[in-house]
Amino acid sequence: MKAAPVLVRVLRDPECLRHLSPAEWDLLLRQARAAQLIARLALLAQRHAPDAIAPQVAPHFEGALLVAQRHREAVEWEITQIRQALGSVGLPLILLKGAAYLAAGVPAASGRSFADIDILVPRARINQAEAALMMHGWATSHHSAYDDRYYRAWMHELPPMQHGRRMTVVDVHHAILPITASSKPDSARLIAAARALPERPGVLVLAPVDMVIHSACHLFHEEELEKGLRDLSDLDLLLRGFAALPGFWSELLARARELDLERAVFYALHFSSRLLGTPVPMATLQAAQRFAPAPPLMRLMDALYGRALLPHHPSCYHGYSALAGRMLFVRAHWLRMPPALLARHLVHKAVVAFKGED
Repeated sequence: MKAAPVLVRVLRDPECLRHLSPAEWDLLLRQARAAQLIARLALLAQRHAPDAIAPQVAPHFEGALLVAQRHREAVEWEITQIRQALGSVGLPLILLKGAAYLAAGVPAASGRSFADIDILVPRARINQAEAALMMHGWATSHHSAYDDRYYRAWMHELPPMQHGRRMTVVDVHHAILPITASSKPDSARLIAAARALPERPGVLVLAPVDMVIHSACHLFHEEELEKGLRDLSDLDLLLRGFAALPGFWSELLARARELDLERAVFYALHFSSRLLGTPVPMATLQAAQRFAPAPPLMRLMDALYGRALLPHHPSCYHGYSALAGRMLFVRAHWLRMPPALLARHLVHKAVVAFKGED
């Protein structure tokens, strides 16, 4: 069996940093940069093996941590601006994913980079949210009529909104999966259980179990997996961070069933424990097995995600890595849309690409 990539080995056991050769350190940096995990790696190294960081490595870590700090400051500012915009129409700000980890101060915020800020609003008030953000300088960044309709009619979010001056992007969700997806988690349940952050008036994040479930839902319905290992690392840190909460593990599985996301949560527990050694209780792993696919499909998913969740770096490519990525891309679309709509969408995209219009 081929050894795990050095980045995966370090995420599983940061103490192994003490035993890396110079060549392995070089490869580790390259894999971490490709996986968008270099700042998280820097923090792991500082915590677990500070005396093992070579002088040649230190500048890379210092640069990554500086960028991560700038990201955090920018996101903090944007959170304040978005809260004020939504507050003008009486809406609270419910943060999702990376911005939520940062605001809540959970371990998954460690070294986390952000491309945009994701928020959740009730579907009945999404037009109010959009209008409020437009009044405060954000506007849709998609100008194609088809793309606009694609988002508004079938997806779980508005077209991404970009601020005209700061160029920051907000993704305004009314659900965590597209309207057309086969699974239909009830957003009202997520919103009802969201937790206020006492030190941030008007700002909420999902409840701990819902935060894990949304992270699992996002990763295992994702069509592009360049950031797959980073997202799996998020899940690993969320599970480790919430593990001590009373009733967390039993509540996680029950809530997954309630939200129609049992399969995604099973994959999250299976792959995080398998690749990153997440300490999931054996009773929970066994209980989650009832959400697993049939053995032949499970073997296929092991083969596909076992490749796709590795760092997207040439040193991690296997003979079937590209094929695995394409099959998971098709699977993600299959989960998002019924066949007729999917075929129509793909034909449209193919025509646009052929004409060079997009």
